[in-house]
Amino acid sequence: MTARFGSILAAFVLVCAAACGRTDLSELETGEVIPPPPVSADGTQKIRIVGSSTVAPFATTVAERFGATTRYPTPIVETTGTGGGFKTFCQKIGPDRPSISDASRMITESEQALCAGNGITEITALSVGYDGIVLANARQAPLLDLTMEQVFLALAAHIPDGKGGFQPNPYKNWSEISPTLPDEPIMVLGPPPTSGTRDAFTELGMEPGALALPELVALKQADPDAFKLRTHTIRTDGAWIDLGENDTAIIQSLIKTPTAVGVLGYSFLEQNGDRVKAAHLDGVPVTFEAIASGEYGLSRSMYIYVKDQNLPLVPGLAEFVKEFVSDRAMGPDGYLLEKGLIPLPDDLREAQQEIAEHLEAKGARK
Repeated sequence: MTARFGSILAAFVLVCAAACGRTDLSELETGEVIPPPPVSADGTQKIRIVGSSTVAPFATTVAERFGATTRYPTPIVETTGTGGGFKTFCQKIGPDRPSISDASRMITESEQALCAGNGITEITALSVGYDGIVLANARQAPLLDLTMEQVFLALAAHIPDGKGGFQPNPYKNWSEISPTLPDEPIMVLGPPPTSGTRDAFTELGMEPGALALPELVALKQADPDAFKLRTHTIRTDGAWIDLGENDTAIIQSLIKTPTAVGVLGYSFLEQNGDRVKAAHLDGVPVTFEAIASGEYGLSRSMYIYVKDQNLPLVPGLAEFVKEFVSDRAMGPDGYLLEKGLIPLPDDLREAQQEIAEHLEAKGARK
């Protein structure tokens, strides 16, 4: 597990400058301008955080503690999705711009290029813990025991046709994929393409599921780009329904529709265990220990990305980052565990704390 996530310890240095948009992707593309966020009563600029709906509950908890226990105002946390968060984060330096982007995946090359084309010169990434992606259904519904292959066959836009090619996904009911599955329509409620959860789901779930099929193994060997397209393209015929960047909305919909399955973060499952339950995946139940060890296949790391050039512009920014990665927040007995966070191993957590110390010293020098 440590090796798997070891690459997150590097600080990312990028270049960026300015254009402005709103905080959800649909409005970002209209070119509208983000209004300046509010300031505190004494005129101090508040830390502004955008990004992942999975990381947002943890960021919000730290922000509330930070505002209540320090001389700095409570940071503003906005849920935009990982992709929408990076798009907003990379637009401009300044105290009225986001200083932190929450992310449930690492920044992509295209997002780095967006930053590099716009004016910022330094960004630092820190890992804040692990999370699992779960396939959940209502408490009163049957317990699902799915394989990665079955997940791929249920949700891929195109699957092998048995003749050497591909066909639009013909499956309507789960039982058509396997008689061990319910004779119910395939209806999966999940996040939109801007979500890091969806990115991680396709990478960690759909890709391994596809590799259970000889045709997809051959495609990956012959044309890796075509393989990625096949495994990352989710069907759009109604079997998958985008429900926005709000896992709470997915849970509410699952309760109203017991035959539906929802794709959401483990932390939301933990907070709603009296209303929904998670499917087993390849025979592995979703548990704290299985996610932390990597035994559960849909486990991932979570990050915060800090805009270093805002350190001297936004009071308390370095101190907030130190609080986020502190033992009292994300340590083995930290208050974020109550929210469903899976903590980092000691060595990785200590490495994040060292990065935070460097940020504080860097801000002081500036």
